[in-house]
Amino acid sequence: MTGPQEKRHVIRSVVPGSIAEELELESGDALLSINGKTVEDIFDYQFLTNDEYLLVAVQKADGEEWELEIEKEYDEDLGIAFDNGLMDDYRSCCNKCMFCFIDQMPKGMRKTLYFKDDDSRLSFLQGNYVTLTNMRDEDIERIIYYHLAPINVSVHTTNPELRCKMLHNRFAGEALKKLARLAEAGVEMNGQIVLCREVNDGKELERTISDLTRYIPAMKSVSVVPVGLTKYRDGLYPLKPFEKEDAKEVLDIIHRWQDHCMEHYGTHFIHAGDEWYLLAETEFPPEERYDGYLQLENGVGMITLLRNEFAAALAAEAGDDRRTRHVTIATGRLAGPILRELLAGIREKFPGVSVHVAEIRNDFFGENITVAGLLTGQDIVAQLSGMDLGEELLLPCSVLRMGEEVFLDDMTLDEMKTALQARIVIVKSSGQDLLDAVLGRSRDE
Repeated sequence: MTGPQEKRHVIRSVVPGSIAEELELESGDALLSINGKTVEDIFDYQFLTNDEYLLVAVQKADGEEWELEIEKEYDEDLGIAFDNGLMDDYRSCCNKCMFCFIDQMPKGMRKTLYFKDDDSRLSFLQGNYVTLTNMRDEDIERIIYYHLAPINVSVHTTNPELRCKMLHNRFAGEALKKLARLAEAGVEMNGQIVLCREVNDGKELERTISDLTRYIPAMKSVSVVPVGLTKYRDGLYPLKPFEKEDAKEVLDIIHRWQDHCMEHYGTHFIHAGDEWYLLAETEFPPEERYDGYLQLENGVGMITLLRNEFAAALAAEAGDDRRTRHVTIATGRLAGPILRELLAGIREKFPGVSVHVAEIRNDFFGENITVAGLLTGQDIVAQLSGMDLGEELLLPCSVLRMGEEVFLDDMTLDEMKTALQARIVIVKSSGQDLLDAVLGRSRDE
């Protein structure tokens, strides 16, 4: 019988042809233990199944319990997906950060958008950034024991008192000591600094970067991104948006520290989000300064990478003066000028291809929010209705929830197609994908 402390992990599906299918495991069955040990979460599961011989206890949907002996390759997967991908409850955030984007969202959106996660396990599984404030000593030891890496940490400042203020958590400064413990154990880390004007910028930013260099080489990179401010900030800390001159000052600090780190550690280490360069109206750095794009998912180097990929893809084209096509690309106001610059090069090789770039103003969150990933379906529809969109409307994949055809405001892709009476194509993030979408062809054409 299942013990009172055992956790049941219900199986959602089984991969065809997998070990689990051969053992006749099915949706609705439940995993009880592996090698006599209770599986607390996905990390336990992954660690315990990395062996050649397993004794797996399961409970069938009808209540019957099986004990299965499995012989496999060391790192061969069993082929099981669980109802709860984390195999445990998600840990919610115990902070109330002065810059939290969730606190700046309007009411009436789906409940999942208001859940604040600060779960270190999601850092490893999905790349989320965590503050370390709700991690216990045993959590740190578990990361070290399982050799988990990398962990992405929202640092913001290394000034303990200021961090307590920014995160509105009296333990936030003490949590910084966990960085040293992880670094000592050689756990690979990436850091993030959400910069707030007149709070953690200037001398405080200098201090934070200087302090974090102590953790090189365990800490591979640190990104600096500007705070996102929506129009829903009543009752919240009075943060100010960054201006052009502010952005220049931030970049001066970052570039100076990049040179220092390269000279002393062989890495640029600290990186500026793309928004800083656009706000400062200055040139982007060359590709080599991004150290292999370690912070790409955090909006660091995306424009440089896209430019280089698109230029290479276009250079490989022979051209076709018979191809005719007219399409519209909708994006945020931040990326609009960059896309126009890139797409202007198409005319020389494909004179019959016309592309209109439509910059969508973010009325939903406010005009200070300019990234494509925070556009809503309703803003896109409202601003494109009645326009001649051509043969297709192209949208960046960042406007949709990952793995779903749903926008941030719950509008579905089909609903948008109906509202605009247009064919809509979702474009992946590479330069080659952008060129192929504009030309209206598949990758194997």
